[in-house]
Amino acid sequence: MTHDHGNQTFPTAPGDTLIFENERVRVWTMTLAANGGIYDFHQHEHDHVIIWPDAGRARAMQYGDDDWTVSQVAEAGFVMFKTVGSGGPMVPHRIQNLEDHPVTHYIIELISEPSPSPSTLATESNDRGYTTNPLLSVTTGQD
Repeated sequence: MTHDHGNQTFPTAPGDTLIFENERVRVWTMTLAANGGIYDFHQHEHDHVIIWPDAGRARAMQYGDDDWTVSQVAEAGFVMFKTVGSGGPMVPHRIQNLEDHPVTHYIIELISEPSPSPSTLATESNDRGYTTNPLLSVTTGQD
């Protein structure tokens, strides 16, 4: 599926490989190549969990920004939960690897029911990493 932003459409696949799907969840991997590998602009439609099994550093850019404004630093086992909200999808963003080796993380989309929240909420995470912008925004419908 894709969503329009002006004259642009963006994929809603949050990873490069779908590894599992049933009526309740979709599980994706996102592998970023070493030395600046990028997963290009995409957007999230569903609340989701992101798991970094190994340590890594990445940065993100939201569509319309001129610079990479979000940093993620993950120790092994870093987990984030993102409430996209029923007013979503999230603003498109892309992610770039800052490591000298490939990094892979897993995205688990909760697809069986609409989000209980009407809007995006700050990212919740364990104590094994952080993101510098936990409020990555959702589309406001004014695009």
